[in-house]
Amino acid sequence: MSRRALRRLRGEQRGQEQPGLGHLGLEPGPEGPPLSAATRRGRRGPARTGVSNRFELIPAEESEDEPPSSEERADAWLSERDAAEGNNEVAVAEDAEGDRHRDGEEAEQLDQMPSLSNKPRKKKKKRKAKKTSTEETLEDNDLEDIDGLLEKPEDTNGLSQQSQSGVIADSRPLLYVEHRNLNPENELKRYFGARAVLGDQRPRQRQHQHVRSTWLTTPKNTWPRYSRTGMSMELLETRRGVQYFAFKHHHKYQQLQFKFLEAVESMNLNSIVMLLEALDPYHVDSLLQLSDVCRMREDHEMARDFIEQALYSMECTFHPVFSLTSGTCRLDYRRPENRSFFLALFKHLMFLEKRGCPRTALEFCKLILSLDPDNDPLCMLLLIDFLSLRAREYTFLTRMFQEWESHRNLSQLPNFAFSVPLAYFFLSQQDERSELELSQARERAAQLIQLALIMFPSVLMPLLDHCGVQPDARVASHSFFGLNAQISQLPALTQLTSLYVERTHSLWKDPAVMAWLETHVHEVLCKVDARDPLVQEAEHKRKTRYQSAPRNIYRHIVLSEVKEAMAALPLEVTSQPVMGHDPLPPLDSIISYTRPERTNPPSNENTLSLFFRSLLPNFNVQEDIRHDGEEEAGAGQDLNQGVNRLMAAMRDMLVNIQFQEPPRDDNPEGDGDWD
Repeated sequence: MSRRALRRLRGEQRGQEQPGLGHLGLEPGPEGPPLSAATRRGRRGPARTGVSNRFELIPAEESEDEPPSSEERADAWLSERDAAEGNNEVAVAEDAEGDRHRDGEEAEQLDQMPSLSNKPRKKKKKRKAKKTSTEETLEDNDLEDIDGLLEKPEDTNGLSQQSQSGVIADSRPLLYVEHRNLNPENELKRYFGARAVLGDQRPRQRQHQHVRSTWLTTPKNTWPRYSRTGMSMELLETRRGVQYFAFKHHHKYQQLQFKFLEAVESMNLNSIVMLLEALDPYHVDSLLQLSDVCRMREDHEMARDFIEQALYSMECTFHPVFSLTSGTCRLDYRRPENRSFFLALFKHLMFLEKRGCPRTALEFCKLILSLDPDNDPLCMLLLIDFLSLRAREYTFLTRMFQEWESHRNLSQLPNFAFSVPLAYFFLSQQDERSELELSQARERAAQLIQLALIMFPSVLMPLLDHCGVQPDARVASHSFFGLNAQISQLPALTQLTSLYVERTHSLWKDPAVMAWLETHVHEVLCKVDARDPLVQEAEHKRKTRYQSAPRNIYRHIVLSEVKEAMAALPLEVTSQPVMGHDPLPPLDSIISYTRPERTNPPSNENTLSLFFRSLLPNFNVQEDIRHDGEEEAGAGQDLNQGVNRLMAAMRDMLVNIQFQEPPRDDNPEGDGDWD
């Protein structure tokens, strides 16, 4: 029974006890002056015949079986301290026990003990508190083992963190994803504080309307109520500890997909809106298409909301075994059902980066790359270095370069060739590192930036131009970094360099970075003038390794919408239609179901007719052919008739155009003169 229960039974309240001498070891006897400790010990138990406390009737054996409470341990400790004069060994053992078990609790327990000056203290029989030296040794060993385990924290996957050379080296997989880093609110709270981010919103407000909470997005009360959409995820196979999954469209969802494709081909936005409102508010491809429309109209809030709804819909269909953080779950981009998830993650990542959450965007970039690291269908390697630098995750970028350089040749990509030495330079500016680490970082940065300038000389002048820096006379007049370096390079390399410069030029504007870059540019020019063999070798690599870019790089450029890089795309990419819900699909796609043939298939219209049909929805070649009769159906394919129909459509458009007069000013003469 605890002291609190005893006080309640006695009718005593905490803080209302009268001060007595019980705590000082000077408890008065029934007839005379205070008794000594030995006298009190002699009069305990057998000398008392009356029972003033009903709980003394509890047998002593029961107290031996139950562990003593904290108050009982405190009483035992006080009684043993009173007897310390007669037995020094017991006092030493009790002091050691008090140091281990009751540090910081003695004062609190002494304050909670009621004074028994008015009532004689009645104590139960306590367990023997003496400990042998062997027991103390075993207990000390157990405590040391516990302390050793606490000094080695482990994560959920059992992967410990080790410290080497004063820097914590993370032994987890390179593409390990943390759930807390997938929430942009956590990053915004670190920047601005929780009150500024949440405002009046409760941090753990329940979403009663939705099925469950998710990791990729946070459901909103304004979203439609979620119900099963006819899409699921299945486990295909497991090979060497890697699990391969695929999204599956059931019959209901396939019918929705067919209606969506018809709406896209008709270029009728209202059909897509009606599909979401009437049939399924969580159809993924329709949400992605509407997001692109809202983004082009500069309604970024609504565009981001559509992307989050698509991610929420797909996460609700995850397989129970599918994990976002393990790094061992794969999705094949060749399957059309899986592409929507890749595209939704990529577009969500771009919104996060523009929103000012580079750390969260980096985590999503790692997630996309972990879904198919071998093929990298969206070419996230062209983006992950920029996000690492913006998020100041320099150690992650250098580690990735060290681990993947041997089998992925990351140094042959201009973005890695320049971003990795920049990361080493930023590491060399951190004061909390040791002098040896700073020196190694400076040497590594100098070595890699010179190799990057030799391998990709066409990056320097556009980079300086975007940064607003005028090069000195020696650099501007030298042919190695001049205009010839940009003209002579192949188109595939131009796409990569333009993409990198357009993205990362803001990271090079720091005066310290520019001073460091200028120093190594002059050293590279000295090597060029000395005809270093490394310069000739780099020129040979540029001419042989960048003949054409793979399809995933084109897909990345199209999704990124970088104007300078898109201008360098080849004709075979720009001549074919690029659909927003499936840009540049793989040539070796794995088709699980096919679309049924349409009763009125579209004709083979040329680019000009498609343009006029986009301007004039009433213009339809098939309708004109049907009106001309069956005998003229074959002649409808003739070029002259096609031109005549286009000219008629042009005249109709010019007739319907109405020009409005500009508003007149009250003061036609004007208030001032033009300069």
